[in-house]
Amino acid sequence: MVILRENIMPTPLFFGLCTEKRQNIFAAGISEFADYGYENSSTNRIVKKAGISKGSLFKYFPTKEDFYFFVLDTITAELISGLEEKINTLSPDLFQRIIEYSVLEFSWYILYPQKAKMIVRAFTKSDTDIYRKTVLKYGNREQDIFCWFLQDIDTTQFRWERQKTIDLIKWLLKGFNDDFLTRIQKQAYLDFEMLEKEYVKNLSEYIEILKAGIIK
Repeated sequence: MVILRENIMPTPLFFGLCTEKRQNIFAAGISEFADYGYENSSTNRIVKKAGISKGSLFKYFPTKEDFYFFVLDTITAELISGLEEKINTLSPDLFQRIIEYSVLEFSWYILYPQKAKMIVRAFTKSDTDIYRKTVLKYGNREQDIFCWFLQDIDTTQFRWERQKTIDLIKWLLKGFNDDFLTRIQKQAYLDFEMLEKEYVKNLSEYIEILKAGIIK
């Protein structure tokens, strides 16, 4: 049984640190979790990069898992905030919006490749407790993002009932993203500029199939 500890925050001691030290600890976490994932990460490497003792780290975060989710929470919030700022610039056409949103998301990944790499590792399917906890923790948030993303779309050209059409597209995107993450997870180096081109090209082809239908 997976037990998820909700609302994990650093202890007050962490917030009592100077800004530079907090940033060093945070950056060390991103680097470690991006390069090794959670399962293979080492608190010894984290504290060495951060320039603190292991005892100090656990005064700020009771467990490695608490630290991991603090870092992941922070960078996913940064990503969502960056996307929210530009959501009003997206096309009201559903399929065009999907492509434009993908380009926006990849533009953030290109700017922050280590943060992006950690996100890729965190959300790639795996048979681990930490992945199951991640799904439990972020599952509802994923639904919220999808609902937010679909605000004000033009549904006048939908041939079928609105909700069923949206559900179909949601399942397509979920499956497409899961498959994409699984494939790129195996790559030693993630070039997000090249990945953006591959992602948008393949997604556009699936969208054209969906728009045209699969029956001649």
